[in-house]
Amino acid sequence: DVPVTVSFKITNTGNAPLIISDVKPSCGCTTPSYTKDPILPGKSGVVKAQYNAAAPGPFNKTITVITNSSEPNKVLTIKGQV
Repeated sequence: DVPVTVSFKITNTGNAPLIISDVKPSCGCTTPSYTKDPILPGKSGVVKAQYNAAAPGPFNKTITVITNSSEPNKVLTIKGQV
């Protein structure tokens, strides 16, 4: 029952502001947060996911990041053992 937080650094390698419009977890046990302001070219933002590690055993969760980039959906994965 100890929440664990993981952070993913998102760097804008394009030439226009990157906007994260939404972050969707694969289940209710994962709570995401993310940089709401546009990420300027060459700058970075963060996507964080907090997982409630309530049940012993392995876990594999995904977080879908939706942006305005040419590849609009990116899936991040967190895996581990409780």
